[in-house]
Amino acid sequence: MGVSSPYKVKCFCSLTVISAAMESNMITEVSSGVCDPSAGQPHRAALILARGGSKGIPLKNIKNLAGVPLIAWVLRAALDSEAVDSVWVSTDHDEIERVARVWGAKVHRRSPKVSKDSSSSLETIQEFIRLRPEVDIVCHIQATSPCLHPHHIREALQMITEQGCDYVFSVVRRHQFRWEEVDKKEGKNPRSLNIDVAHRPRRQDWPGELYENGSFYFSTRKALENGLKQLGKIAYYEMLPEYSVDIDVDIDWPVAEQRVLRFGYFGREEKAVVSLFLCKLSGCLTNGQIFTSVSGEDHVAINARDVAGIQMLQRENIEVILMSSVNEPLSRGLLEKVAQLAGCGLWFGELLNGFEVEWLIKKKKLRWDEVAFMGSESEDREILSQVGLNGVPCDSPVANLIAAKYTCQRPAGNGAVHEFAEYILMLKKKSLLPVHQEHIDRANF
Repeated sequence: MGVSSPYKVKCFCSLTVISAAMESNMITEVSSGVCDPSAGQPHRAALILARGGSKGIPLKNIKNLAGVPLIAWVLRAALDSEAVDSVWVSTDHDEIERVARVWGAKVHRRSPKVSKDSSSSLETIQEFIRLRPEVDIVCHIQATSPCLHPHHIREALQMITEQGCDYVFSVVRRHQFRWEEVDKKEGKNPRSLNIDVAHRPRRQDWPGELYENGSFYFSTRKALENGLKQLGKIAYYEMLPEYSVDIDVDIDWPVAEQRVLRFGYFGREEKAVVSLFLCKLSGCLTNGQIFTSVSGEDHVAINARDVAGIQMLQRENIEVILMSSVNEPLSRGLLEKVAQLAGCGLWFGELLNGFEVEWLIKKKKLRWDEVAFMGSESEDREILSQVGLNGVPCDSPVANLIAAKYTCQRPAGNGAVHEFAEYILMLKKKSLLPVHQEHIDRANF
């Protein structure tokens, strides 16, 4: 997202205040000297630190938030920013490494020396750049800030590459009155730190104060090698409050989930409009169990909520087709009965691979990015990787093998289809809204 109007500059000796009427940020620089950008194109590396020993929430970096591993929200933003040359995850944990690689990141296995509870972020980053001599700029992004968008990364990075900053960090504007902490035993009155109690301002009459929001810290290599002790030009990047989400303890999780559904970055598929939903019958609509009656008849169970989810899609003119293999152990008649109960079409395939699905898509004059697919088995990986939007039940084996755009909280045969249908419709709604769809009341956010 570019700047919508020219910069307005006011100078006060060594303090330069720069404000821009842009959607996402105002910038204030504190300069102690001029730092020219290095000649040539510097190597810019995004780095997410994800230690396995989180104390507040065990393995929170890969815990699902709104159907996606927490760390994947920022990985997706970094990879789609097109502003960095490489995206890395620094970890000491095998499962975090697996998730990071599945989502397209490179992995730096940190040493035990910087994997302790007492290890600082700076120590870990310094180890990373010692082993990566090609890196000139480190974009340290916090995994716990899932509402980061690509344009935040691009705009902040430009402050280093184009404006010559050595260090850029993210902030948010808060309207909070602060008071001095006192020992109650002493009986001393607390002192207000940023307000005149006799003239308490209205929110709209007070610009508020800036606080670090913990989303990111961008630094040049030289600044990091010097331990951030000899910084030249420093700047902050102001993010709007709706994007300033930080997860630290369990109580933050449900709040963050609602916020990320509204303000998170959903990737390039956010703008895709789904016209066709393909869903595996066994392992998605059903849980794969087959019940046999005393008379020898086979039965399966489907969830009424999943049927309702299919109907929700159909009301939005999204065609739904259940998929099954000709080698399915259930009889064709029973499968057709299930499709009839679900109120949608049934398609039998020989192998249910990408080639067969491509034939179906071309027959319907659609593109891959107009198709959503829900699968559950390892043989579904080819289709899952090609469609515009994919989802898997939480108990699906394939969930461990692919970067599913959405991993349901519900298992197969027990509401997973309904949950994914809601996700499809939510993305459709977002794609049809203008960029400033939320109309945030800044004075009362």
